[in-house]
Amino acid sequence: MTALSLSNSPVAAVRADAVVIGIAKGENGPALAHGAPAAAAVDAAFDGRLAAVLTTLGAKGGEDEITKLPAPADGLAAPLVVAVGLGTAPEEGTPYPAETLRRAAGAAARALSGTGHAAFALPARDDASLTAVAEGALLGAYAFTDFRGTKKTGAGKDKSGTGKGAPKDNGDRDSAPLAEITLLDTDPDDAVLHTAAERAAVLGAEVARARDLVNTPPNALNPAGFAAIAQAAAKEHGLKAEVLDEQALAKGGYGGILGVGQGSASPPRLVRLAHTHPGARRTLALIGKGITYDSGGISLKPPGANETMKCDMSGAAAVFATVLAAARLGLPVNVTGWLALAENMPSGSATRPGDVLTMYSGKTVEVLNTDAEGRLVMADALARACEESPDAVVDVATLTGAMVVALGKRIFGVMANEDGFRDLVHSTAEQAGEQSWPLPLPQELLDGMKSSVADVANVGDRMGGGLAAGVFLKEFVPEGVPWAHLDIAGPAFNEGGAFGYTPKGGTGSAVRTLVRLAERIADGVLEN
Repeated sequence: MTALSLSNSPVAAVRADAVVIGIAKGENGPALAHGAPAAAAVDAAFDGRLAAVLTTLGAKGGEDEITKLPAPADGLAAPLVVAVGLGTAPEEGTPYPAETLRRAAGAAARALSGTGHAAFALPARDDASLTAVAEGALLGAYAFTDFRGTKKTGAGKDKSGTGKGAPKDNGDRDSAPLAEITLLDTDPDDAVLHTAAERAAVLGAEVARARDLVNTPPNALNPAGFAAIAQAAAKEHGLKAEVLDEQALAKGGYGGILGVGQGSASPPRLVRLAHTHPGARRTLALIGKGITYDSGGISLKPPGANETMKCDMSGAAAVFATVLAAARLGLPVNVTGWLALAENMPSGSATRPGDVLTMYSGKTVEVLNTDAEGRLVMADALARACEESPDAVVDVATLTGAMVVALGKRIFGVMANEDGFRDLVHSTAEQAGEQSWPLPLPQELLDGMKSSVADVANVGDRMGGGLAAGVFLKEFVPEGVPWAHLDIAGPAFNEGGAFGYTPKGGTGSAVRTLVRLAERIADGVLEN
């Protein structure tokens, strides 16, 4: 876990492996970003010629641009200076946008993979800017190394001699995360800044937890295994946990979850996690899609569409991490998390196209496409969560490829049964630094899901498929309960190159939005 600390020590005295400074894009080349005294001291160590040196090295100051240069022999304890671009500078006295700082810090942290300790001298003197830099640096420092092998010597023994297969000396040190981050120009005794740093540390750790789960290969994470991980974390952080196995699901009538999971040798689970606070006035229910692997079932996915389907539990990972974050931050709001866990596989026992499932709510669903399975597990969990009369409900799912077609790979869609609640979730995502877009739920799309044998079919017209999935889920939410649906199919898993604070692979999409929403509800936003 990457450590985070604050320091107001002179940069010359900070013994770190690298110092990170911000540079802006000027008319005549890069210029030192204003608002960071420690960065000005770094410039002084270069006799005021840092901008000229950076220009010689080809730096321009564009957003997320990274330039590394050796520190002067005198003036700095750190041997390396990393200049990260912030783009065009705002007017003097105006802070940089939070997302600019967040991305820059993340890019610098990624560039320093395998480094022990980095000191950040970005312009972050108020709590909002500090939060952005801290979050970006921690998120950028992430690395997933759990399945890196260990080189062996002799008769099958690993180099460490532990026999545990720990990836100690595998020649891949550059993949290790930055170990320690210090934010310069910050007073450790400032209560506001200290609280902001603590929040960022929790958020960074919980996003990393979600990313780890998404990145874990499906042969190492099945529904029962995910449930066991949730139970262990709940015990550690004082959450209440309840796990329904396949027998309990059958007894309870969870036809959607059972129907999706019945083709797999790994049976499904429904996990309920609860953070309660004595000062809470509101309850937020979160439901996460947890398909630990999605083959499409009998409606098998085509070649090329299976390789990343371990990420189909990203919604459950986000919900799990959010409930833990709420508990660790002591938020005065009750948060329940429902993890609908199943593996969607083809076999002789799998649900077939044409089968009819009786859902937990009592509705019947004709399954016309077994690859539209997420809405089935989510519908059961939604109906069950709403029985507890929460004040608001949000579900999170990698639900449809249609959403990726509509919004691309970096934006998630937000749908809701109330425009006001949809706008609240959308604005919350903006505050958290996650890209989202509000979308409608056209009721006429339900007509395309009519069934001649059941109450509804699980698919309808192909056009507007992402919206139709939301319309389907709405059928399982009682009237009067504010509900929002986040389709994170695009941003949940990054198949391209890393950028900013976003790594390749699992991203932890929606965690920051959900935590911020819980905070806003704790602050009374639903009462306004």
